[in-house]
Amino acid sequence: MPEGHTLYRLAREQTQLFAGRPVHVTSPQGRFDAGAALLDGRVLDEVFSYGKHLFARFGGDSLHVHLGLYGTYLTGTGTPPPAKGALRMRWEADGADGAGVWTDLRGPTACEVLSTPEVDRILDRLGPDPLRPRADGAVAFRRIAGSRTAIGALLMDQSVLAGVGNVYRAELLFRHQVSPFRPGRSVDAELWGRMWPDLVTLLRSGVRMGRIVTTRPADRSRRSGAVTREDAHYVYRRTGLPCRVCGTEVQTQVMVGRNLYWCPVCQAT
Repeated sequence: MPEGHTLYRLAREQTQLFAGRPVHVTSPQGRFDAGAALLDGRVLDEVFSYGKHLFARFGGDSLHVHLGLYGTYLTGTGTPPPAKGALRMRWEADGADGAGVWTDLRGPTACEVLSTPEVDRILDRLGPDPLRPRADGAVAFRRIAGSRTAIGALLMDQSVLAGVGNVYRAELLFRHQVSPFRPGRSVDAELWGRMWPDLVTLLRSGVRMGRIVTTRPADRSRRSGAVTREDAHYVYRRTGLPCRVCGTEVQTQVMVGRNLYWCPVCQAT
């Protein structure tokens, strides 16, 4: 599932390409016909992300998209390709340089037109998004500190933190030597005071780079130059490989429906 930095980049790209212009909205697949008819020909105000949710404002109505596990966007210029398969939604508009721009959406969990109060209800049930201006990590800490649930599960709970997924969960916990099985209420303010700004930095780096890189140069096989895929993470998808710090085999098991990765020595507590 795409994590928060991916949605942030999508929102920025779509705003740059389509905002301030009438957008031709269709649903070649037919499953979004009614919503497409409501939006077709209207001027897009902006697209913004919050956590793993994407919102496109057309006056008083907003398009809400949640990509889920299988949703994808594909964007291009000129004439779009022939519509094939399960193409939920297509946008087309005249670009700033006069050339046409388009974007296709396939396989989302949610693709719906909402009123402003309905958008607000979604936002109200989400925790702080580290990529949003003035996001308050103390709000997330209050929810973590009052819970017996394992911190590895809490970090995936979008009502606690919005935008954190499986990669950021595993890597943030490793970087701070925290066991994913540690109860949330045992995470003190001093520890969270280190974890929150680090999470903000990691997500912003993901926006800038277009990928998730969490390793420090000293812990990579190549300490300079471009970071290879093999060097990008500490524990994520490294089951059975030696920990970059202590050499112990990285472990994995399922937690809240997703594979969790950790080092049993570096993250003993």
